[in-house]
Amino acid sequence: MPHMPDMGKSLIGLGIILVAVGIGLTGSPRMPWLGRLPGDIMIKKEGFLLYIPITSCILIGVMVSLVIRIFRR
Repeated sequence: MPHMPDMGKSLIGLGIILVAVGIGLTGSPRMPWLGRLPGDIMIKKEGFLLYIPITSCILIGVMVSLVIRIFRR
């Protein structure tokens, strides 16, 4: 069973992540390039759309890792 201070730190971290996601979603119209990077796959056919944002996910993952690394120090 986790100790209360550890649980508190986890909740604070989760809150920071949720705030960052909220800011990202709010600011997404200012980032039209996100989701349209080279490596993002979009297949359009009649009545069918498949979208796989590989490069965008990698970029977001790297940014989240950097933020986590900064806050752990």
